[in-house]
Amino acid sequence: MKALYSFFAVIILIALAYLGITADMHIIFGAVLPYMAAAVFIFGVIYRIIKWARSPVPFKITTTCGQQKSLSWIKHDRLESPHTSLEVIGRMALEILFFRSLFRNTKMSLKDGPRVVYGENKWLWLAGLVFHWSFLIIVIRHLRFFFEPVPGFILFVQRLDGILEIGVPVLYMTGVAVLLSVTYLYLRRALIPQINYISLVSDYFPLFLIMAIVITGGLMRYTSLRVDIVKVKELSMGLIGFTPTVPEGIGAIFFIHLFLISVLLIYFPMSKLMHMAGVFLSPTRNMKNDNRMKRHVNPWNYPVEVHSYEEWEDEFRDVMKEAGLPLEKE
Repeated sequence: MKALYSFFAVIILIALAYLGITADMHIIFGAVLPYMAAAVFIFGVIYRIIKWARSPVPFKITTTCGQQKSLSWIKHDRLESPHTSLEVIGRMALEILFFRSLFRNTKMSLKDGPRVVYGENKWLWLAGLVFHWSFLIIVIRHLRFFFEPVPGFILFVQRLDGILEIGVPVLYMTGVAVLLSVTYLYLRRALIPQINYISLVSDYFPLFLIMAIVITGGLMRYTSLRVDIVKVKELSMGLIGFTPTVPEGIGAIFFIHLFLISVLLIYFPMSKLMHMAGVFLSPTRNMKNDNRMKRHVNPWNYPVEVHSYEEWEDEFRDVMKEAGLPLEKE
């Protein structure tokens, strides 16, 4: 049911966009909503980052699974237990770019006996890696609509994505890869009972929303619903130059695609998708494990007036002695 709620929510969004376009609300879906979505995305992300950055970290809580730096003749694990800033950067780079901790993820199952058996679980790592890198490349490719002339780096990424030269127009590998990977992520969440049990509507909604964005983008490129790219670029350049114009004859499928992207941008700062920024601020990953070398003092500490036991005993000594309570000093 949770998946169905998310699925029908996306269907309703598509229907709203279609009804809005048929009602000649092109300026709203082509200019007003994209500007609003961009503003919510930018300020929402900044707000969440500032809020996280101001959170106190009173203890060293680095997650480690390797030998800590100690005696000179004991070899320590530089990535699993980093004790310098450079080692932390290396660890974070492997985590952000290649999902290193997810690569080492294992699955647990019960066999006859009963006995607990641990095994490899690389499919989730592969799907996550393919999805995130493909999505990034798709975003980079789409930047060509906002530059004139188009930078060479964007053209290089576009040519590399279509290097197989399958079909006319050329089939981009990332379009297929992101759709397959997000489908796997949905099926994994829906079919594995333990994961399905802890899943929420908010876990399924972005998956269906991204599916819809990819599918509508593919319909514009590979089917008879294709749109006029020149007019799309004219609209994009107008948005980026704050002189919005909505050319006639672009097609309803484009505005549905653009509306779904706007919904994703609005939804992003208030959802779990914010892990994109949160991974940089995770104290379990971005802190050095140097407890044996340097004392960690909470930077948010403030002076606190204390009343020690010795002072308390001195104050109530006579009363305690009269009541027969033990005293540390007579």
